[in-house]
Amino acid sequence: MSVDSRSGRTGGYYHLLRAVIVRDLLIWIRYPVNAGMRLFINLLFFGMLLYGGTLLAGQAMADSLEGLIVGYFLWSLATGAYSGIVNDIQAEAGWGTLERHFVTPFGFGPVVLAKTVAIVFRTFLTSAVVLAAMLLATGTRLDLHLVTVVPVATLAIASTLGLGLAMGGLSVLYKRISSVVNLLGFAFVGLISAPVFDVPWLAALPLVQGSALLQLAMRSGTRLWEFDPAALAVLVATAVGYLALGYAVFGLATRRARRLGVLGDY
Repeated sequence: MSVDSRSGRTGGYYHLLRAVIVRDLLIWIRYPVNAGMRLFINLLFFGMLLYGGTLLAGQAMADSLEGLIVGYFLWSLATGAYSGIVNDIQAEAGWGTLERHFVTPFGFGPVVLAKTVAIVFRTFLTSAVVLAAMLLATGTRLDLHLVTVVPVATLAIASTLGLGLAMGGLSVLYKRISSVVNLLGFAFVGLISAPVFDVPWLAALPLVQGSALLQLAMRSGTRLWEFDPAALAVLVATAVGYLALGYAVFGLATRRARRLGVLGDY
């Protein structure tokens, strides 16, 4: 809890979360050209994939169009969440505001988790626009049962958020690691398309299990309660595991940066 000495009002974690979400949306909205171009580039990439695949594969591409749309939707979610958290941490370090999170009444951890929730919320909004545009452009219909799609997609991208936190912490410590950050982002394509049903151990990797279940939910109409409990357990375990690991790496990296006196350097 935090107290405003001027008004005597008490603020809790709800107020922190609301303020962080509003701040994140305002920063995104106040740069409309940049926000619009990101959406346009996402749609342009999809158009290139669709047009190129149609030229090369013809009917085979048409038969796999639903899978392409679902995979691209998850990729836009994953890359948006991953790059969002990395870019936010790097921006905070560049602005000199990252250090202030350590002296807030809430503590460093809750502030970072609130920023993570805000980025996920914004990413869902932008990816929903991309999904709607893809469905309208191709005339494709998918099963968008929100009670199933939202939890599965959220758990799927939680692992990428963990990777984003880890990369963000390392960028605070080592500063320029953009080549590693971008390389890891490209790996999401392979993870989303991994044949988890043929190679079960791949389910332990980020995004893999979430991609498989999201395909079943959006293409076949499988509901959340109809999934195999073991498959859901793997999805939850990978989400929590990678998120916890990423947060631990972020915490270790930022603490070392503080000891070395380079937390505010840019």
